[in-house]
Amino acid sequence: MSSFDNLKYKFNRFNVFEKIIVINIIVFVIGALLGVFVRTNDSLSLLKLPSDFYDFLLKPWSIFTYGFLHYDFFHILFNLLVLYYISRMLLNLFRPKMALNIYFLGIIVGGLAFLFVYNVLPSTLLKNTGGLVGASAGIRALLIFLGVYMAETEVRVFVINVKLKYIAIILVAMDVLGLFTWNQGGNVAHLGGALLGYFYALELKKGNDIGSGFERMMDTIASWFKPKSNLKTVHRRQGRSKTEMAGKTKQEFDTYNKQKKIDLILDKISKSGYESLTAEEKEFLFRAGK
Repeated sequence: MSSFDNLKYKFNRFNVFEKIIVINIIVFVIGALLGVFVRTNDSLSLLKLPSDFYDFLLKPWSIFTYGFLHYDFFHILFNLLVLYYISRMLLNLFRPKMALNIYFLGIIVGGLAFLFVYNVLPSTLLKNTGGLVGASAGIRALLIFLGVYMAETEVRVFVINVKLKYIAIILVAMDVLGLFTWNQGGNVAHLGGALLGYFYALELKKGNDIGSGFERMMDTIASWFKPKSNLKTVHRRQGRSKTEMAGKTKQEFDTYNKQKKIDLILDKISKSGYESLTAEEKEFLFRAGK
């Protein structure tokens, strides 16, 4: 196996957020190298979300791509460390696609909030900005979602246990105060992501997944890039097992039953909170997340 194939194999074994982290690192390295050889501080400006609406119309993809762009080492380090740790909790409890919905919708809504503020409010109230970069809006969406959906759950922060709802409150307060600092545009995007995470959690508690439409759209786009199968339809032979006669393999039935159990546990969390789970249920979720 070549070095490239080995790297590809390892990448494919990562979970969805680990893959996002790797992509962010690759983009950061490319930007740093271009900055050295091209001698510019804005080497990946095509990915950055501009503050001017008409500039945005010329590169509409930037409402999404800015979330993968970081210029500062400590900015990307902090963002990706936080994303890594909270994604482990999310993927233990929720479907990967739903977690991705929250993350990417947080980035998009954060970008829209940024565009709205910088194109509607008087310029006298705004700080100058060269555009918006960073994954912070998506990360804020995930954090606030957890702080609302699992408000009473405690997590370890350094040496003390803190409830998720208090972490969410502190983050929102910091972002509001940040509106008066040099990073005004970034904090506007943070609050946009936080708003998305808040409403996503509220609606999910009611049984409504507001990201389902976005998920279908992303699945459709992803299907455009998947190779078409060359397999031909064949007839089953007589004498198959009952599970296969029903059109499912044993493995598919096991997967279905496992997902049903996960859904029942998540329903229990939404009604009574994470702490209402038994030790066995918590262990099952932990293993399922792996």
